[in-house]
Amino acid sequence: MKKPIARWIDAALLRDFEAEKTDAHRLATMQDGWVERFGRDILVSFRTPEARERLTLELHLWAAAVAFDCGRIFTRFLPRKNEERGQPQLLFGDAAENLQTTAMERQLKFEIDFAAGYSVGLFVDQRENRAYLRKLTPKRVLNCFAYTCSFGVAAATAGATTINVDLSRKALARGRANFALNTLTTNVHQFIADDVLKVLPRLARRGEKFDAIILDPPTFAHRGPGKMFRVERDFEQLLLMALEVAARDGHILLATNCSELGRQALEVLARYCLKTAGRAAKFVHLPALPDFPHGAGASSLWLSLR
Repeated sequence: MKKPIARWIDAALLRDFEAEKTDAHRLATMQDGWVERFGRDILVSFRTPEARERLTLELHLWAAAVAFDCGRIFTRFLPRKNEERGQPQLLFGDAAENLQTTAMERQLKFEIDFAAGYSVGLFVDQRENRAYLRKLTPKRVLNCFAYTCSFGVAAATAGATTINVDLSRKALARGRANFALNTLTTNVHQFIADDVLKVLPRLARRGEKFDAIILDPPTFAHRGPGKMFRVERDFEQLLLMALEVAARDGHILLATNCSELGRQALEVLARYCLKTAGRAAKFVHLPALPDFPHGAGASSLWLSLR
């Protein structure tokens, strides 16, 4: 049987990341797993024991070849069902060391916590979308499904005021910590622990408008007793609500890891919602991430409204 092949980034790309002050990125990808870097720490995500063994073995070989100084190595199983998710496990390193660390993305700092649950605090496949948001220099940003507020931090460093919405108070507390890490005062920013689908209509009734809106929802999530958000079913309603609070020349990011909503599906969804809302927009696709193979990572689309 042919062994699965892992694609590792080369020394030149590693130097490029170092030059731009980025130490949070993908190192390798294969069919049943991938390897990510957060500072000196490494997270190996795997679907099968064979993938875990191969990726950890190749990690040591790659690190020696490019002269990369590995810190701790954590592993994380990728289950088929969300309810089976667990936090990363330490494979190599000092078990007494603090499980929290800091990673950088183009000089922005983010708290990484290997003990906080399945996700460690930063989705590296959204790196270019965060950079694009900074280039837009919006004045007001609505960050939906904010998680640890990485998009909020990116917007705030570009001078924006932000509203960060997430059901999890713990995630938003980590978001506040990320603002503090980047010496950003939170006085002009809001952190709302609530259901995005309830918050958007309230903002619309108040006549609020935003220059940029981030829609990067989970594939599915509990919204409360008996309520479930499913991205393939609810993204249409989500976008229609967002269009009601989008400024005339605003920008909306559509992003998802749902395998059923690729680039073409997002465009179809966007065209339908724009027509329904009586809005027009230019579609903006950012260049592919150099550390991700084609088809890996989140699908995303920016709407530049007119």
